[in-house]
Amino acid sequence: MNVPLSHVLAVAGLLFVIGGGCAVARRSVLMILVGVEFMLTAASLAFVGASLAHGNLDGQAAAILIMGLAAAEAALGLALLVHAKRGGATADIDGYDRLGGQ
Repeated sequence: MNVPLSHVLAVAGLLFVIGGGCAVARRSVLMILVGVEFMLTAASLAFVGASLAHGNLDGQAAAILIMGLAAAEAALGLALLVHAKRGGATADIDGYDRLGGQ
């Protein structure tokens, strides 16, 4: 059973809009990271769907690269969150204007 490319792209677009809305509307660093992860997942889904529709493996390779990028983004974001929590700050995005000095 093959899923049409238009359906895959519609789901990817919906995931991207949900992730963008979450990243823009929230003030918590953790929720912004979740929104960015949703957007990266949507991009991976679009690449894989287009790759399957065109019969080549370029989309799967791009999805693997996106997974690596998402892992690096999550690690960096969570490191920023731990750094802020150890300094006594909150998870609010406004506390990240000066990470180096106190």
